[in-house]
Amino acid sequence: MTNVEEYLKSKGVEYIRHDHPAVFTCEDTKEHCINVPGIAGKNLFLKNKKGQKYFLVILPAKKRADLKKIAELVNEKKISFANPENLQEKLGLEPGSVSPFGLINNTEHDVEVYIDKEIYDADIVNFHPNKNTASLELTGAMFRKFWETVENKYEIIDL
Repeated sequence: MTNVEEYLKSKGVEYIRHDHPAVFTCEDTKEHCINVPGIAGKNLFLKNKKGQKYFLVILPAKKRADLKKIAELVNEKKISFANPENLQEKLGLEPGSVSPFGLINNTEHDVEVYIDKEIYDADIVNFHPNKNTASLELTGAMFRKFWETVENKYEIIDL
């Protein structure tokens, strides 16, 4: 598994690291990450009904995830959360640590990514560095620069 911070540095993606207690939910984030600036992201690792396609949906933590709407946006009849084994296999991550940075472990580049416009256009965003005991703060420009470094197909959507 690739170290996120080493990867970002090697690609010229600047960030500020914020250490905090482990967070597993958006509620935990409100308690332990109050001093981390920017929009906190919520990251959903999903699969289609047959388990043949995988999706990473990135939206603001404050937004409700409507799986029916997301299924329509990804052209699937039904989607659900992928299991921990799928998450480990595709992104090299454990539940509670899902982030866009997991894509650096997706060597097949077969996870489709959908990023909410509010996150993509934000001045500052923050995500776990694939471990839920820290958050990396990135400017919008650095977040967009990160997307130039990964080969996964991504689309900006409005949830």
